[in-house]
Amino acid sequence: AGTEMKRGVRSVECEVCKMAVVALGANLGDRRANILRGMGRLEELADGPLLRSSLWQTAPVDCPDRSPAFVNAVVAFVPRRGMRPESLLACLQKIEKEFGRKPKKVLNEPRPLDLDLIAFGSETRVGKDLTLPHPRAHQRLFVLQPLSEIAPDLILPGQRKTVLQLLEELPPVATPAPKKLPVQFT
Repeated sequence: AGTEMKRGVRSVECEVCKMAVVALGANLGDRRANILRGMGRLEELADGPLLRSSLWQTAPVDCPDRSPAFVNAVVAFVPRRGMRPESLLACLQKIEKEFGRKPKKVLNEPRPLDLDLIAFGSETRVGKDLTLPHPRAHQRLFVLQPLSEIAPDLILPGQRKTVLQLLEELPPVATPAPKKLPVQFT
């Protein structure tokens, strides 16, 4: 069961089936600028333009006490020719380090840029360093909300419901609702 699409979906949606999906998050420094600069770096890994969600301000989830709010977004792109999930993950980790990410001392500690590989087409992996699709993407408001803007009808590998259906079925949360931030992409 690979990535599937509902019938009658716009052609851009069908293209998402073949794309890498990356979630971006930042809760240190100039969060908005870090996300936008991170998107710029991801363009270098793409064979064509990025599909970009809006930027969303979200409450931290499973983070240490008093962690700052996040700015989150999701992009989808066709990876450069020959790129595999493992090589893309290595590139994402390199970009995180360029933005000042340090080795983890505490789970989900604040960071200037977090890049999570959510999906790589219909590929699946279960390993120590990489699990595809991301094992909690279907439960995370901060992933599903922006992803629903660029691929509402995408069905992640292993799921039976679309991104939009998963988003609509998330249980209510006690934290503030995500807030869409104004941004101009250049």
